Amino acid sequence: ARIAMGLHLPLWHQFLIYISNVLKGDLGTSVLTARPVLEDIFRVFPATLELAVSATIIGVLIGIPLGVFSAVKRGSLLDHITRVIGLLGYSLPIFWLGLMALMVFYARLDLLPGPGRVDVFYEGIVDPVTGIMLIDCIIAREWEIFRNALSHIILPAALLGYYSMAYLSRMTRSFMIEQLRQEYILTARVKG
Repeated sequence: ARIAMGLHLPLWHQFLIYISNVLKGDLGTSVLTARPVLEDIFRVFPATLELAVSATIIGVLIGIPLGVFSAVKRGSLLDHITRVIGLLGYSLPIFWLGLMALMVFYARLDLLPGPGRVDVFYEGIVDPVTGIMLIDCIIAREWEIFRNALSHIILPAALLGYYSMAYLSRMTRSFMIEQLRQEYILTARVKG
């Protein structure tokens, strides 16, 4: 195994072989799946993209307006709540928050489904056209599976969206406060 993996060669030679393979598009074979790594990446990339886009939409739709209102109503209760939410967004580790959310919303309250993209019962029914489950369900007109996939993505997208929302609300608030102090805003207020 040592010779087959090239571990008997000097470190600089192993590195050159690795760089050469990467430039050719060969990232090696996965130890867990025994398939090419690039194949595994392409298999899971659509799900990652779906989650990232969903989280970004949630973060933008909540974070920017929250930051604007917080800057306009500076010093109010909304401003203080927004700053605490932003601080928690930076402070809490995402893996811990994810585990706590699963424990509360899945295990205790039974409000949201558990891990996975859809329930086991629905797996394999929708043919993967794009690899993005929500879009594939719409293409196949499988509305029940669409609702199930949507319910599965709510919790992870909301948690990841919370982190982007915390960042966006803090940045938007800071930029808005800076702009509200500019002379052209004072002139506009004076003119009515």
